[in-house]
Amino acid sequence: MNKVLQCCQLSKSYKQGDIETKVLNNLELNVEKGELLAVVGSSGCGKSTFLHLAGALDTPSSGKVLINDIDIHQLSDKERARFRNQHIGFIYQFHHLMMEFSAQENVAMPLMIQGEKPKKALLAAKEMLEQVGLSHRIDYRPSQLSGGERQRVAIARALVTKPSLILADEPTGNLDSDTAEQIYQLIRSLNNTVQTSFVIVTHDLVLANRMDRQVKLVQGQLFPLHEDNAETVAHDSIIVSNEDNDTQVSGLHV
Repeated sequence: MNKVLQCCQLSKSYKQGDIETKVLNNLELNVEKGELLAVVGSSGCGKSTFLHLAGALDTPSSGKVLINDIDIHQLSDKERARFRNQHIGFIYQFHHLMMEFSAQENVAMPLMIQGEKPKKALLAAKEMLEQVGLSHRIDYRPSQLSGGERQRVAIARALVTKPSLILADEPTGNLDSDTAEQIYQLIRSLNNTVQTSFVIVTHDLVLANRMDRQVKLVQGQLFPLHEDNAETVAHDSIIVSNEDNDTQVSGLHV
């Protein structure tokens, strides 16, 4: 299979005065076309930082991120924004829908940003909403939708451009168990249909274990989740005791 995402010796540090905090440390990762990958880790371990770098939302201190063999951090800001719009979809724990627009308009927005004509963009959005089971809600605004329906709209918006890669941050984090199961089934179905790769950051080990592969972020590096690694376990025992104390550096949740 082709590699959709490659992280090569990826490092990120934040500096406050004379204090430097290393969040990611020569991280290595390959994600294949059509793969469902779960990334787990304790609060404050760097999962959000990893997603920001993989999604071209932040720049690394060193190392590379390649998507479809393109080094995204060698692109200009304008080129990187265009690449992100065309090749990467984002799903957040809090859906970040635009409340003044309908579900159809929210889903059409990435295509309109690409320069697609409104009529064609809205038609594509309607078809995408049908795929996620919301054909009867296309004219509803987010305030008129349930939490699960909002997340379905967010998934449709992420997929409407037919990206190579979806980056999802706790996509079932705010949902009840039944709705979370529906979202998982939807992700699996869409993954099988469109062969888009998903990288899903989650605290939910039940969800993680249903992905094709699971990795764990510890001390700025990724390890197989079920690897018997004494150093990893020892480090986790320290972090878990401080699970509620998220690390923040320079105002960024890491």
